[in-house]
Amino acid sequence: MTGTESDHVETLEHVRAMWREDRASAAQDIELIDVGVRDDGLGFARTRMRLGEHQVNGHDIAHGGHIFLLADSTFALACNAGGHTTVASGADISFVTAGRLGDVLVADASERTTYGRSGITDVTVRRESDGAVIAEFRGRSRRLR
Repeated sequence: MTGTESDHVETLEHVRAMWREDRASAAQDIELIDVGVRDDGLGFARTRMRLGEHQVNGHDIAHGGHIFLLADSTFALACNAGGHTTVASGADISFVTAGRLGDVLVADASERTTYGRSGITDVTVRRESDGAVIAEFRGRSRRLR
């Protein structure tokens, strides 16, 4: 194993340990599918969540807060994949179409850029069955150390 490969293995253990301690995501049954660092050094992540009774609002559609939580959790994985402790400094979400009870939502996060201790990560949330975009999320991150 080269030094770079070894660094990535250690980095990914850091982010996987963070995920194991993420009680908010665990409470929503968010599943980690993939996390890593691309050749350009930027992080990516993919998660999945099935919409249950406790995640549907009075309009019988997915509550936006639960969709935000899925996107935010995936954002956290991607921006921490590089091995630095990184937190959100802000985020925006646009809801495109509704998720419904029983839908499986998949979130794909990709770090777009980092500059100094700051970064921008985009997350697309799709319905797994037909690929329909449910929401687009943009997170701004700040590395602590």
